[in-house]
Amino acid sequence: MVAVLTASALGLAACGQSSGDGGEGGAIELTITQNAIAGGKNAAAADHIANWVIPKFEEAQKAKGKNVTVRFIPSGVDDEQYKTKLSLDLKSGKGADVIDIDGIWAGEFAEAGYIKPLAEVAGPAADSWEGWQQIPEAVQGLATFNGKKYALPIGTDGRVLYFNKTLFGKAGLPADWQPTSWQEILDAGAKLKSSGVPVPIQINAGTAMGEATTMQGVLPLLAGAGGEVQRDDKWTGASQPLKDTLGLYQKVYGGGLGDPKLQQEAKGRDKSFQQFAEGKIGILLEGDYFWRGVVNPKTGVAPMTDRDQAVGYAKIPAIEPGKGIRGQDFVSMSGGALRTLNPSSKHPKEAFELLAFTLSAEALKEETKDGNVRITPRSDVNKEILAGEPLLTFISEQVLPLTAYRPPVAVYPQVSVALQEATAAVAGGTAADQAAADYQKKLEGIVGGANNVAS
Repeated sequence: MVAVLTASALGLAACGQSSGDGGEGGAIELTITQNAIAGGKNAAAADHIANWVIPKFEEAQKAKGKNVTVRFIPSGVDDEQYKTKLSLDLKSGKGADVIDIDGIWAGEFAEAGYIKPLAEVAGPAADSWEGWQQIPEAVQGLATFNGKKYALPIGTDGRVLYFNKTLFGKAGLPADWQPTSWQEILDAGAKLKSSGVPVPIQINAGTAMGEATTMQGVLPLLAGAGGEVQRDDKWTGASQPLKDTLGLYQKVYGGGLGDPKLQQEAKGRDKSFQQFAEGKIGILLEGDYFWRGVVNPKTGVAPMTDRDQAVGYAKIPAIEPGKGIRGQDFVSMSGGALRTLNPSSKHPKEAFELLAFTLSAEALKEETKDGNVRITPRSDVNKEILAGEPLLTFISEQVLPLTAYRPPVAVYPQVSVALQEATAAVAGGTAADQAAADYQKKLEGIVGGANNVAS
């Protein structure tokens, strides 16, 4: 997955420590922070802000006749530690002017009043920013809560089906495989099994794999069945889409097409990576991190020297054509990070200019140079920097326009665990409908009762 940059407010004084309006010699000081530090966590991001963004932005402001200085406040601790400290600072009107947060926190922070719609903080410039025209509507959804934009997306990712072309060839399956239904995935799994592949299909299940089960399993499948974990302020209970989703798990793990024991192991996900690299898994549902960070021939944790020749990828199909969310034939799920404004900034206009500058085409091209290539939120930048990256181009052009996101609300992590438990039950032999009913009971307890659940 894209490395998530979260916001640090550790050691920050009140934002915008400055006086004057920046005109006619008046000085404006802005602060920008993220969970990044030179020589440590997200070092490349820290270096980019400190060594390129700040001097270039200050130079641009000077050319406009403004005396603006920017201070980068680095840090590098656990993300949850950040979140707690950031919440306290924003609640008390402190913290940096420009901050990074995990996209999954946006709704929670918005509901608490810690962040506000950009247009409320910075005015019309926030809605007229040129970058919005370059960001796909689905990706804009990452920064949107209750119909309003609270931040700018920093980057995103997407989930696809990976498959081993060598194993496919032995099973008589095509090298350009693109299933158009769940049944076609199961049919391919059956052929792989007949040809002797130990694990035909790997779809993450169980609690040991944590959020990877939800993001690389339940949620994309739920989207493919036409459902969402939360819709119109109601949480999805034992609905038909959830039953269909758990039903696919039942066919995979009850039908001998997957390894249920792998889902229970503490290092099961890492083991699945290794098994795929060793040619023991035929089909694997994962994010672009798998391509970039796992089977990467040079730097991967389970490197495949023949990755570019042996690994294929395909979009995740809906249960049947047209049956996915929004009537789609194919679906995906994405995560990502956001960059936003502190509502207490003393210089919101200049703070937004800094925020927008960090996500300009020029800045993103600079940030992704020298081996730091990733999927940016901007289509214009992606077309240029991803030219030599076929998988990332595939996700940018074909997957992001049809993707979806997790609900950015405080209770989501608990709901996610309950979904993981439902898949664990099915992988262990519980019938899909029973696991769905058990999930709904847990869900009602998590989200405040049956009135908040749609079944």
